[in-house]
Amino acid sequence: MGFSQLIPKEVLPAMTAPSSSTSTTMWVAIDIAKTHHRVLLEHPDGRRRPFRIANTLEDFTKFSAFLSHRGCSCRMAFEPTGDYHRPLAHFLQAQGFTLALVSSVAVARTREALYNSWDKNDPKDAQVILHLLKTGTTQVYHDPLEHRYLDLQELANTYPQLSLQKTQLLHRLLTHYLPLYFPEAERYLHSSRAEWWTRLLLLVPCPAAVRKYSPEEFIAVARRLDAHKKDKTRWLADFYQTARTSIGLPVPEDSEAIRMFRLVLQEYLHLCRLRCELEEQVVERLSDHPDFRRLQTIPGIGPILALFIMAEAGDLRRFRHHRQFLKYCGLDLSTEQSGQFRGITKLSKRGNARLRYAFWVAGTVAVRAKQNSFSRKFYQYIRHDPADPDLRRKAYTAIAAKMARVAYAIVKAGTDYRRFPEATMPGGRIPSARAVEAIPTS
Repeated sequence: MGFSQLIPKEVLPAMTAPSSSTSTTMWVAIDIAKTHHRVLLEHPDGRRRPFRIANTLEDFTKFSAFLSHRGCSCRMAFEPTGDYHRPLAHFLQAQGFTLALVSSVAVARTREALYNSWDKNDPKDAQVILHLLKTGTTQVYHDPLEHRYLDLQELANTYPQLSLQKTQLLHRLLTHYLPLYFPEAERYLHSSRAEWWTRLLLLVPCPAAVRKYSPEEFIAVARRLDAHKKDKTRWLADFYQTARTSIGLPVPEDSEAIRMFRLVLQEYLHLCRLRCELEEQVVERLSDHPDFRRLQTIPGIGPILALFIMAEAGDLRRFRHHRQFLKYCGLDLSTEQSGQFRGITKLSKRGNARLRYAFWVAGTVAVRAKQNSFSRKFYQYIRHDPADPDLRRKAYTAIAAKMARVAYAIVKAGTDYRRFPEATMPGGRIPSARAVEAIPTS
């Protein structure tokens, strides 16, 4: 069923001729769905018109023309649902309409308050959205494509997916294939980014594949796999002797089981290379961006975390105060209080979870770096009981919040992070033994 069949007949002629009524406000509430969006329209005289629009360009165009010929200003709001709202929102913004977001939490709580029921359906949600829109309980909609942050978001979304797949394959190698066919090979894995170790296992996935070579032949063949041309003669000799005394299952190299083992190794190596290519692409694309370079001056933030912050937060200058940014991240404090009762003050966690994760990781890296103000604050926080895990968790949370405030401040002010500001103060001095800063990493 198309858009024209769903609009009441008495309002269809207005799509072709502008209205002669005075210019006032028309309210439009949109409940987003996968195939059809439920729309509730309230005219300036209070009349309401519910209808649906299909998730197609034809209905989008008819809907835009219908609103444009009303002869009055439109105020729209919608509840974001997955990514289904993005095409419609971008289309309406391109047509000159101003959109506002309505929080899903606000919709749920308001629905319960208005109807005193847990019952939920699309027409009821549209009425709730309209109520929130008319009372001004909305949020600003920030379109990533319009503000040129869509590419950064896709980079930031793809990187953790590759990392997750890579980690899952590594766990499968370490918990299934290696214990069966070559348990001793795990001791030679020192980093999840060790591609050379993966290429070596592709060459010799089981002890039988190693023993077919003499020690000299194995070392000569394996050394060709090292792209860095480092001398691994002693390392390879020890690997060869370990394979000769392995307790792995005595399966031949040409068996179907080893073929499956090699297949997983090839996939793992492919994911490692994709991840490295993505990291290089991020650095190449953003190397000239001032915010990208400035964020990396903060201890604990490297290229990938800087990408996450820029992709999820957009332009940090759009926040008027750092408390707004902390609330956007979900790093603001909230307390439940009623009468004489006052609950425990804790994080609201109502904001962007990926930003909280990025600042948490950056904070843990900065604490390990030792020589910076983040580490100093962490150890001051836990000085009364360093072994208390709950106190350490609270300290890491405080460091994450401080990291977010610093990131906002340096981007808003357009200055790099000063690692030791006390050195610039009158009489300030840092002992030479402590004036060494670890390199920030992701």
